[in-house]
Amino acid sequence: MMNYNFISTHKAGHAFYLTLDREAKRNAFTPTTVNEVAHALQQAQDDDEVKLLVLQANGPVFCAGMDLKTYQDPSLDTINPQIESKAISLGEVFDQFNKPSVAILDGDVIAGGFLYILGCNYVFAKKEVNFRLPEVSLGIFPFQVMASMLRVMSEKKVLQLCMDPSAFGVEKAISLGIVDGIKSDAELDEFIASFADKSVFALEAGIEAIKAIRNLDSQDQYAYLLSRLGALKDRTEVKDQIKAELKNKS
Repeated sequence: MMNYNFISTHKAGHAFYLTLDREAKRNAFTPTTVNEVAHALQQAQDDDEVKLLVLQANGPVFCAGMDLKTYQDPSLDTINPQIESKAISLGEVFDQFNKPSVAILDGDVIAGGFLYILGCNYVFAKKEVNFRLPEVSLGIFPFQVMASMLRVMSEKKVLQLCMDPSAFGVEKAISLGIVDGIKSDAELDEFIASFADKSVFALEAGIEAIKAIRNLDSQDQYAYLLSRLGALKDRTEVKDQIKAELKNKS
């Protein structure tokens, strides 16, 4: 595995674990962090053994958002010479990842930290976790977070949340669709294990397809999805599995 400055990764069977590892700075992200995350996600994307990304963080704060000092003064960042540095947003990085992903929250999510969790297909949190978008109290606005939020809630709710800098808890996060529930460690292990026997090609195809139809007219969506289904059915392993299923039913 690559040596990273601000994250760590490891693979366990079908699961790829990405851990935010800048505890001293409450896991605030810098441009280098974003590029390291992009590099790690590409490794997971290219590995056919990986069926699930598990995103977690060290320390009491999952992520405090963007490191504003570093973004204002890039010389404060710690460049990783092994990785090409690109001007890319965290939201875009996650939107380009096409495998199932789950964020496990043991600590608070603040400001730009929402980009991590809104980029995941599943989010599970401990009941003590709090969420906060403090940007308006600083005279700025959570623009990138707003774009990601529009995929999980109404425009009205997004604006209300972005205009309120006060903290809110897990129950409200669940009601808004930001968090999917509270799970024990045993339940999380069971959830992660449930992906072991799923087809990585089917999972990727589904995620790619739902992104592809975002900007298609409704009459074009079904034609596109039918073509994707045909391509998936033509895979040798899918044909073999269908034959085996039909034989078992005969």
